[in-house]
Amino acid sequence: MGHCIHLFVFIFLALSATANNISLYPANNAKDINPEVLLKITFNKTPVTTDKGFIKIFDSTDGKLVDMINLSIPAGPKVPDMIRKKQATYSDVPYEYETTNYTNANTKAGTPSGTAKRDTSLYQLNIIGRFTDGFRFHPVIVKENTATIYFHNNMLEYGKEYYVTVDKDCFAGIDFKGINGKTTWKFSTKTQAPKASVKRLTVASDGSGDFNTVQGCMDFIPDFSKDKWEVNIKNGDYEELVYFRNKCNVTLKGESRDGVVIHYANNETFNPHPINVKTNEVPGTFPSRRAAFTADNCYDLRFENLTIMTTLKGQAEGLLIMGGRNYLKNVHIIGSGDALQANGSVYLENCIIDGDGDTVLGRGPAFFKNCTISSAGAFMWIRNTAANHGNVFVDCTMIGRDEHSIFARSPINHGKSYPYAEAVLINCTLDNVPAEGWGEIEGDPTNVHFWEYNSRDKKGDAVDVSKRYPLSRQLDAEKDAEIIRNYSNPAYVLDWYVK
Repeated sequence: MGHCIHLFVFIFLALSATANNISLYPANNAKDINPEVLLKITFNKTPVTTDKGFIKIFDSTDGKLVDMINLSIPAGPKVPDMIRKKQATYSDVPYEYETTNYTNANTKAGTPSGTAKRDTSLYQLNIIGRFTDGFRFHPVIVKENTATIYFHNNMLEYGKEYYVTVDKDCFAGIDFKGINGKTTWKFSTKTQAPKASVKRLTVASDGSGDFNTVQGCMDFIPDFSKDKWEVNIKNGDYEELVYFRNKCNVTLKGESRDGVVIHYANNETFNPHPINVKTNEVPGTFPSRRAAFTADNCYDLRFENLTIMTTLKGQAEGLLIMGGRNYLKNVHIIGSGDALQANGSVYLENCIIDGDGDTVLGRGPAFFKNCTISSAGAFMWIRNTAANHGNVFVDCTMIGRDEHSIFARSPINHGKSYPYAEAVLINCTLDNVPAEGWGEIEGDPTNVHFWEYNSRDKKGDAVDVSKRYPLSRQLDAEKDAEIIRNYSNPAYVLDWYVK
């Protein structure tokens, strides 16, 4: 009789996924799965994520809880009804998870680094790129009929078997009875990581590569590596918040620019600066967390054939890059407000940058060759000092999307001016740029370089520059020949250049 009961339980659990009208990824009993896999449940119609229930993952060997998602904790500034109605407090839904895979086993997401104060807002937090200050994140994202589950980073290990449970209350609008038991949804990870001697890695969202996620791959590469690494990213949709720092000599190469899309719904409201640190950037401890993709304190990186974008409006870079000697080719960057922020030397060729004002922000130096930049509002707000050049655009196309699409502006920012701000346009094509071209310079304009040479309209004809902002300068082909020649040379602008 006992054997019959056990057999009945096994059959019931094995068929529960079918009874729920769902499919699972990884499939039940799947093997050789990458540890940073994003779990997916596909329903027969679109589910609604609730603010109830738990999603848990256990070690099959000993039944130990490895990680847990508590859906009653909001991802960002949205208070659950029970808290808003004062029926409960955040202390009733505490944020807890064990960071067993980190160097310091006691480290929790939200542990501040540097001078930053702790984030006490008690939203969902995740340690990304081992940056313990933490990022707010969406633990479940629904697209059409598929719910993607984001457990906390670096919680799963190689050579392990895990099983997953999902409370029935986690999803509404569908006939879902939950996922329960040790055998309904289990999978085994690959026995070991790629060999350390292999410097060529593959990322594939379908699990066919060394990693499923860009973040997982960058976490694997050691900091400040002197070896050259090549990361090949297969076409796919990569919805992930990417942050890494201290990486060197890495090429991230997509299969195709439009086929590799790395994106996330992030902005300054969802992931704000620490309350006590705003613009005091220090390499390696950069306080900004609002970009979809951040490379902090990184050198000799090369990005090719990718699209990087944020999907939220507001102050939200698609790409924020800090360091030096970094290179972008055939990359499409989409942001809102500051689409690209570049602090440190960077070369960009055949790139597309789309933003909603101050589209290119940063401290330079940056050299743009054959790039297309579109902006609703100012194309750039450059903040370089006398220590380096600013932004230089050669043979680029500037497309204005409203009447405020001036090239650059230099306002006083919280009492600080930028007396060495430099923005130079050489042989650029202009489309829908206001007659004044340049924006106001606040503070001492003596050493500000708002320079322009040989601008043309989209038909190839010289543009009328008679109404340009008076503190800007039109370079003369003969008198300024040396300036034009120098600023057309990326090695002069960057003090570094490797084709």
